[in-house]
Amino acid sequence: MKIAIGCDHAGVDYKLVIIEHLNKNGIETEDFGTYDKQSCHYPIYAKKVTDSVVSGDADFGILVCGTGIGMSIAANKVKGIRAAHVTDCFSAEATRQHNNANVLCLGQRIIGEGLALKIVDIFIETEFLGGRHQERLDLFDK
Repeated sequence: MKIAIGCDHAGVDYKLVIIEHLNKNGIETEDFGTYDKQSCHYPIYAKKVTDSVVSGDADFGILVCGTGIGMSIAANKVKGIRAAHVTDCFSAEATRQHNNANVLCLGQRIIGEGLALKIVDIFIETEFLGGRHQERLDLFDK
């Protein structure tokens, strides 16, 4: 499994913690930046991560900003992306099971580090249920 990960200036700390956590658990990551806390434009990093997911180079994407909201808006502009702004464990599981989300968006300023790591684990470990859920997703393409 390979995870594409990116952030803006408000998500640098969590991005690094998440990369370390994933790598420690044998999951390959690709870091698309940003790499410091200088103010920057989050859509640039959302596009880099989503391009990696859409191309199939990465299995999933993770985006971190202050709230996760801006990243989710930017990511969902890309065809083929189903980005979910998640703040709890139940939603992390449900968005994979029901929505087949392929990008997780987190807010460093609104959830704790431990919770963020739990959400990441649940998101990447949960399988899409398909069936009626796939029928609903197919409606997006019509």
